[in-house]
Amino acid sequence: MKILQINTEKTWRGGERQTLLTMKGLLKAGFHPHLLCLEDHPLAVRANHESMPLVTVRDQKQALVYLVKNGRSFDLLHAQTSKAQSLAVMSLPFHRRKVLYTRRVDFRPRGLASRLKYRLTNQIVAISPAIRDILESFLPGRNIKIIPSCIDTSRNTLPASENALELKNKYPDRKIVASIAALVPHKDPLTMVRTIYELKRLAGDAFIFIHFGRGELEEMVRSEVKRLGLEDHYLLMGFEDDVERFFPVFDVFVMSSREEGLGSSVLEAFRYKTPVVSTRAGGLEKLVSGRGLVCGVQDHECLAKKINELLVSRERFKDMVQKAHDYVLSRHSLEKITGDYTRVYEQMLNEQS
Repeated sequence: MKILQINTEKTWRGGERQTLLTMKGLLKAGFHPHLLCLEDHPLAVRANHESMPLVTVRDQKQALVYLVKNGRSFDLLHAQTSKAQSLAVMSLPFHRRKVLYTRRVDFRPRGLASRLKYRLTNQIVAISPAIRDILESFLPGRNIKIIPSCIDTSRNTLPASENALELKNKYPDRKIVASIAALVPHKDPLTMVRTIYELKRLAGDAFIFIHFGRGELEEMVRSEVKRLGLEDHYLLMGFEDDVERFFPVFDVFVMSSREEGLGSSVLEAFRYKTPVVSTRAGGLEKLVSGRGLVCGVQDHECLAKKINELLVSRERFKDMVQKAHDYVLSRHSLEKITGDYTRVYEQMLNEQS
């Protein structure tokens, strides 16, 4: 089975990480996947470092040309992003291969162009029930499968990096509250700033908050942090290439999203036994409820209160943290998700066109 994974994003976010894990799982299972991605960007660099079969292109136009000329050499095309779905569908008259699309965002598609694109996509996979429900309302009658994001359970958890230990040693008397989220509107970083302002009122200097990520709202966030006098409590860390190795020093992990497909960083928090506080946005509600503490969207007072509860008495929540850890290993392992995708691929290839 020769599968082409398509992800032509320039960034390194959850979708790119899941694309890389999909490749890793398929290779480990004995399949022959190839990855079409942009040269000299994070996904290509990481995939090349792991010696994965790559097709690299300069831009979206060159990706389209490649699919037109070479798409037929694959059994199936797996689009990992909306842009990739568009490329696979636009080149469909030339490659005539079945297309699978994994959707990771929880906003409703719009317009006739989107309807046509989805109609020409043979199989759609949602990473959470929330996304499936949105797609089923947009595409009545379509069979939307659910395959969630995964974590790399093919290896052990990683020890704290030197940078992580240096941060911990710099604030020896403070708990570390953290978030990994792009500074973009649907992640709602301004609610996070308000949360930390309220948490400072509740907890004083008992904590330091670190936020990994970049995005279009970065300057606005910096300005708000300064306006509220949070410079000693709210650290913007930018992009961290090895962010997973910070999890061992986190005391609480927080998500303030307004919209969220699933929240793959939460899965890592579960694995590292870091207690989680999040909003109920999209797939987060079902993922975190019962395994972490949840609040309404944009409810900064609730978020601050729940974080403070964990800072004051983490021991009280040890059963919840263990439950989250057991859940992620059983339901979001690399092996399970690889098996789920393999069954979908086989079903698609066995169906009559």
